[in-house]
Amino acid sequence: CARGHFPKSLKMGRMHTPGKGIARSSLPYNRNAPTWLKNAYTTEDVVEHITKLAKKGLTPSKIGVILRDSRGIAQVKALTGNKILRILKAKGLAPEIPEDLYHLIKKAVNVRKHLEKNRKDVDSKYRLILIESRVHRLARYYKKTNVLPPNWKYESGTASALVS
Repeated sequence: CARGHFPKSLKMGRMHTPGKGIARSSLPYNRNAPTWLKNAYTTEDVVEHITKLAKKGLTPSKIGVILRDSRGIAQVKALTGNKILRILKAKGLAPEIPEDLYHLIKKAVNVRKHLEKNRKDVDSKYRLILIESRVHRLARYYKKTNVLPPNWKYESGTASALVS
């Protein structure tokens, strides 16, 4: 840190807020599942439970929360060797658009709905611009990594149909 030389992760901040975003929890060093967990669940049991929850319409992060809270499975990857989203992709149950993009679009739709009722809310207009710029940036990344098709486009008029 001397003479202004910082690691790259410390330089970059958040997109539309002053925070640097360095605080986070860390995974345990041991990447193997505990023996009591290996004895309690097999890989097939966990994959079957994940697919059952996905067929109910739950997102990968909600599936992870349910597995952690009700089954005691903190890391699916340690037990199965694959992450939840990869398991869902293999079974053909992955969401059409990535979860983070989905939630940003949902937020933009809610702000737009709020603006229809409250036209004079200038701060919300500004926040909508910021949210939609994040949507465009994330969509550009997902197109580049072939997660979204190259002709996919975010349009505010059809966005409510994407999240309903």
